[in-house]
Amino acid sequence: MLSLHAARTPPPHPAAARIGLAVAGGGPVGAMYELGALRALDEACDGLDLTRLDCYVGVSSGAFFAAGLANHMDTAELCRIFITGDSHDVRFRPEVFLRPALAEYLRRVASIPRLATRLARDLASGRGDSGWSDLLNRIGSLVPTGLFDNAEIEHFLRDVFTRNGRSNDFRKLDQPLYVIAVDLDSGEAVRFGDTGWDDVPISRAVQASAALPGLYPPVELPDRNGQTRHFVDGALRRTMHASVVLERDIDLLLGVNPLVPFNPGSDAGDDLQAHRFGDRRIAQGGLPGVLSQTLRTMLQSRMQVGLARYPQQYPQIDQLVFEPNAADRELFYTNIFSYSARRRICQLGYRNTLTDLRERRGQLEPLLARHGIRLREDVIADRPRSIIAHLPPARRGTAATARLERALDDIEHRLQRRDMV
Repeated sequence: MLSLHAARTPPPHPAAARIGLAVAGGGPVGAMYELGALRALDEACDGLDLTRLDCYVGVSSGAFFAAGLANHMDTAELCRIFITGDSHDVRFRPEVFLRPALAEYLRRVASIPRLATRLARDLASGRGDSGWSDLLNRIGSLVPTGLFDNAEIEHFLRDVFTRNGRSNDFRKLDQPLYVIAVDLDSGEAVRFGDTGWDDVPISRAVQASAALPGLYPPVELPDRNGQTRHFVDGALRRTMHASVVLERDIDLLLGVNPLVPFNPGSDAGDDLQAHRFGDRRIAQGGLPGVLSQTLRTMLQSRMQVGLARYPQQYPQIDQLVFEPNAADRELFYTNIFSYSARRRICQLGYRNTLTDLRERRGQLEPLLARHGIRLREDVIADRPRSIIAHLPPARRGTAATARLERALDDIEHRLQRRDMV
């Protein structure tokens, strides 16, 4: 599903168009959908290089892809890392992201004697509230703030961003990258990569942005005054934080949001999906289904408010936001925190995006042409097209050759930009 808003005042210099990318969160399944969508854009749009855009913003699981692209990791390599597993550069192990937060559990258990002593003293002196309510309130402090340990996520990202010429430092990237998290104590959104927060390692920023409450514990980071602050998932404030990119004087916004409410009645849908997942009511699936639909509805409603407001606030910017179809049963009924279905979900995002480009071609072609982008007929007309079958072969090389290739790519890109101006 594509939301398209054409600029009322198109940019005067299409050859030198500035393009920004905003990638929302959505857990592991949402991330795989986003990867499929990004790969489709990469293949189908001639003249669009997702690793050479003018600004990036990422939220939660989408923050890794934004950071990877800003580090010149192309979508083919990202697919080899997360989907096929045949990358010669990075080894992805899903179990690393789902290790129990044992240290957090032990801290909570260690506080039991102190809590019990304080509760007994208060009850004996009459300072406590009614016995049961006070007991339940205090027991709540024993519940861990997260089930899984996100320290391993940071270790994985730090390793990825400190090899083969890549950087874990916002200040050393060629183009601005912003990773959004929320200060748990104040509820304020913080832009890592912006002034005052650009000294935080990218890996730590992504760890904080993806710290979904209940799943991962808050991430502790010092502010500029040395005070410890606790950060959680950036989607708590806004879904995609596209305004961060829109404020950067760009000409074209590309956005990807993987979570929309499920609505099987919105389309006839895929008969195979209907047979596989059935047409049961969401409530019949129990609490997980209800919570998933609630989360999707909240995030989508905020997205719609922003998408309705942005054309008025930024009339000079073309805006394209790619989302799933509301009738996609497979996306809804797959566990949002599952890694096992990543190939299937990635293909779904890939297929949906190519379908959007094909079906909206009449509107898209003149819009994209203003920014030096052309749709590739051989890609969008190829249906059904497989994301795996069209991946280029993985390349072997040393760290030195990777840095050399990166330097040559930088030179080629700068020469092309100079010729376009």
